Amino acid sequence: MVADPSSVKVYTVNGPAAGASSSLPDWLIRKRASKKRKREQREHVEGTLELIQHFEFPEASNKVKTTRDGHYVIATGTYKPQMRVWDLDQLSLKFERHSDAENVDFLILSDDWTKTLHLQNDRSVALHNQGGFYHSTRIPKAGRAIAYHYPSCDAIVAASGHEVYRLNLNQGRFLNPLDLQNSSPDEVTGVNCIDINPAHQLLAFGCENTGTVQLWDPRSRSRAGLLRLPTARLLPTGVSLLPGVDEKPMVSVTTISSRSDGLSYAIGTSTGHTLLYDIRSVQPFATKDQGYGLPVKKVAWIDGGHHMAHEGLVLSADKKVIKLWDREKPAENFASITPANDLNDVHHIPGSGLIMLANEGIQMNTYYVPQLGPAPRWCSFLENLTEELEDQTTRTAYEDYKFVDRNELVTLGLDHLVGTPALKPYMHGYFLSLKLYDTARAIANPFAYAEHREKMLREKMDRLAESRIRAPKNAAVNVKVNKGLAERIAKEEAREKARAEKKAKKRASAAEEEQMEFNEDVAEKPGLINDPRFKALFEDPDFEVDEASREFALVNPSLAAKKREALERSEHSDNPRKTKTTVEEEEEEMEGMGDFSSDLDEESDEHSEPDSDDSSEGDDLLRDREYTKARRQQKATKPFTSVRMAPLKTDRGSSRDSRGGATFGARRNEASKTKRSSEHVKRSGDGGMELTWVPSSRKDRPRTSSEGGRQKKQPGVETFGAGMEKGGRPQNAVELDEAQRYGRTNRRQNVRSGSKNVFRRL
Repeated sequence: MVADPSSVKVYTVNGPAAGASSSLPDWLIRKRASKKRKREQREHVEGTLELIQHFEFPEASNKVKTTRDGHYVIATGTYKPQMRVWDLDQLSLKFERHSDAENVDFLILSDDWTKTLHLQNDRSVALHNQGGFYHSTRIPKAGRAIAYHYPSCDAIVAASGHEVYRLNLNQGRFLNPLDLQNSSPDEVTGVNCIDINPAHQLLAFGCENTGTVQLWDPRSRSRAGLLRLPTARLLPTGVSLLPGVDEKPMVSVTTISSRSDGLSYAIGTSTGHTLLYDIRSVQPFATKDQGYGLPVKKVAWIDGGHHMAHEGLVLSADKKVIKLWDREKPAENFASITPANDLNDVHHIPGSGLIMLANEGIQMNTYYVPQLGPAPRWCSFLENLTEELEDQTTRTAYEDYKFVDRNELVTLGLDHLVGTPALKPYMHGYFLSLKLYDTARAIANPFAYAEHREKMLREKMDRLAESRIRAPKNAAVNVKVNKGLAERIAKEEAREKARAEKKAKKRASAAEEEQMEFNEDVAEKPGLINDPRFKALFEDPDFEVDEASREFALVNPSLAAKKREALERSEHSDNPRKTKTTVEEEEEEMEGMGDFSSDLDEESDEHSEPDSDDSSEGDDLLRDREYTKARRQQKATKPFTSVRMAPLKTDRGSSRDSRGGATFGARRNEASKTKRSSEHVKRSGDGGMELTWVPSSRKDRPRTSSEGGRQKKQPGVETFGAGMEKGGRPQNAVELDEAQRYGRTNRRQNVRSGSKNVFRRL
């Protein structure tokens, strides 16, 4: 970005980076960039930081200036001709206003953006206020520059003739123009620029093709002095001209800038030179050549008092380059900036290191030079950003080179280049051009890509083979002790893995599932059985868990009860079976719960004792014991079928109540004799009695005559609950035909309807 990057750093904060020019115009680059790559293309071409949002024009920008209060930027551009205002506090565009003609120059009359005066290329002068366009008037000839004299409220317009027009904004009318031809011996064909000194209000006019600067006193409206430039020193030497064909080269003054001290002037010429004058001398004390031979577009004094890092710097710019240099050492450049597009105007924000450019590109440029001055208050964060960038060490040297050692150089067959400019010695090797390195590598091993591709395919096939063939999980685990614990743990881990895989398959896409299959072995965590930390638990007999101990029963009461039941069953059985594991017993118990619930009442009736006078706590304890005993017997015997409930029948000779039925006492005595009921009696202190009696239906249960066993289950009968059935037919059921069961489906034949008989009687 600069001639000597180690001395002065210039940061691009808006627009294309300095030196990043392209052979294609901006509009074509934007048109070719797609929507997805628009941001990347813009960052690549225009830099990485955008200080002011939408700091641009559709085609090009002409002039740019900031308001005196420092809160707004105003610029004019094309196409279409328009003026845009940006709010610096918000760093964004405030509004845009279009005009009928292209702007040549403009002035800011107020401290903010509300009042502006515009010189158009259609010979009109337009006045704008806060509401918009206010008034427009025309001048006799095409204008070139405009200035404003605050003490007299005169707008001074320089045109293509020898007259300078004065428009008094207080009176709203034109005053007598200033005629530069009457007071000059040379023919004045036009006035290119105007400058008003802020110290003593002296007017300076730069004339065309005369190489002179006329100074006028606005109070007497007459010329105060004439300054002739040394044209012989400014014109190129050794150029032969054809008589009658080539015109004699002339020097024109293109821009003038006066310093705030009232004594110094900077004058730019059409030959690309900048001359510094003291008003008390006719000889320049410094001369600067831009080097391109192009007219100077802008000159300015970089003054900022104690805020500026360097005092006495001068800015000069043509359409190709901007140069910052010291007035005492004009041959040395403080900084040099070469924008990507041709310049139209340059504006330095007073008291800061920020420079704004109006150019022929879409994006307007903004550069920040930290060594020139601080950042303005509205963008003070730039100082922190630049400090971070300065701390970063960027490798700029040898970025297009590859470092190789001597052995690699021999492998590539380039050892014969040692000692030639193609190799740059560095430490124990050489720097080689990256393009030459890639070419030599391809020649030395033309099958490098094929070998790399084959290696990648081989690795992928190995991963697929590993995913297809897997060893059992517990193959490497030798379970010698605690087999029941190992089975329970393995079953629980299998359930957890199945649930996790089910959830993962729902969330994962097809590509993720494939990747999950490849990396399953890597991602799978070892289980508790495979964990080497607990290896001794399943191999060392010292760690065997005694499931018959009291401690195990206290921690696992359900497992201890199942273990005792299995032992009792094996002891009482004639043909003892192999002892089952805890998991098998748990599954068998879940399957036999339905049959056990249906026979619970019968087993409890057989072991109940009538006429018990125990308390309720004793009854509960008795029921618990009977429940446990009945459960053990049910587990040791073959499951039996459910019982059909039937009402209790009494003898006809028993005592009867008033309605002819057996009395409650008779039914109770009969049931107590046969022990087919469960009775509990509670007596109160006042002599009362509370009786709970549950009759039994064992008498009415049908049995077979030969075996004395229970009745076989009828086909089509479903047993559920405690002694209930569904389905089947009663014994005395009458067989019904299809018509009786589902109703008549055919029409009756040879039968007279009742309605016809009725009509015959009538």
